[in-house]
Amino acid sequence: MERKSEEILASFIKDLPRNKYLISDKFTPQCIDTSAENPFKDMIEKQLKLMNLTKFDIYWIHNVADAPKWTEELAKYFKDKKPEEIPLIGLSNHNLSEIKQAAEILKKYNLKLSAIQNHYSLLNRSSEKSGILDYCKSNGICFFSYMVLEQGALSGKYSTKNPMPENSERGKIYNPQMEKIEKLNQKLEELAKKHNTKTALIPMAWAICKGTLPIIGVTKTEQVEDAVQAMKINLDKNEISDLEKFAEQLDINVIRFWEKEMK
Repeated sequence: MERKSEEILASFIKDLPRNKYLISDKFTPQCIDTSAENPFKDMIEKQLKLMNLTKFDIYWIHNVADAPKWTEELAKYFKDKKPEEIPLIGLSNHNLSEIKQAAEILKKYNLKLSAIQNHYSLLNRSSEKSGILDYCKSNGICFFSYMVLEQGALSGKYSTKNPMPENSERGKIYNPQMEKIEKLNQKLEELAKKHNTKTALIPMAWAICKGTLPIIGVTKTEQVEDAVQAMKINLDKNEISDLEKFAEQLDINVIRFWEKEMK
């Protein structure tokens, strides 16, 4: 599936000037070719070839499986390359101690950790409470927040009367908690009316106001336009605090099987 998505994306960008888009990709330890002499080099160069690129703009260590080893391999791969050939280096689903460890490994090779990608939403602020956001701000690291809308649960689209598809993975997580989620969506809807916008844009605006860059999955042009509009919504400190307190007292657990609560 990942290879197919890379090929499809490559077909979309093939006629665009290279300075008109940014491309990120990821190194996933569980997907390496164990028979390759250098599994890291093998994976990234296959990905570049699939997309007909000479470099990525951001490249991620996607999870913490043998992370120190693979961070070291990444550093060795990029250490002798020209600055313009080195992407921003990022980590996904790492806790604070793992992030600091990776930063130290990269530093040995005169490379910098530039990006973090973790689950972060009104229902999962563990990356904030554990100090990851503060660490990123202090060290010039961009924090990319994924699942800001909790796969649509915080969009206002779903409710106890209109739950997510019953047999879907997200339905199994969110539907049993939909009564509580519905209360938060009502709060989001009230704030959306105050700002003359859509309910789904409030969690996005909240994440932006917190100094993060939301990763928004889009399938329609209007969703791209919504993301642009979210950047223009300025929530004040009281609105942010009220939202967070309200969400926290609902005690909703949305940590998924592939991730962990950041501590």
